[in-house]
Amino acid sequence: MSKRDEKIELYIQEAKKLGLDLSDELIAKATIALGPSIYNKDAETVACSQPNELVTVKENFLKKKLGLASPESVLDSAIASVCEQMGASNRNKYRALFYALLAKYFAKESIFA
Repeated sequence: MSKRDEKIELYIQEAKKLGLDLSDELIAKATIALGPSIYNKDAETVACSQPNELVTVKENFLKKKLGLASPESVLDSAIASVCEQMGASNRNKYRALFYALLAKYFAKESIFA
């Protein structure tokens, strides 16, 4: 099993543990889309407690990657919702799952096709 496949399996298991409504296929595609960043411990996760991290998610993923032009409050609300879904005390908010949840929230799963 390749390292990427191991990461995908880890994320699928984490999604099941957290009760996230994500398909294995969407998780795999989101993981592949993140490229080598999944192997960097800091880049692999999203820190909901760090405002600058959330701004990065909003600017680079929601606005640039998904092409959203929604009001800031809508984008911030979506990010807060995903942070809550993944659990406030959960230290491993994996970016692949985080982005998959955001894509699903805005019905933009096709971005990972």
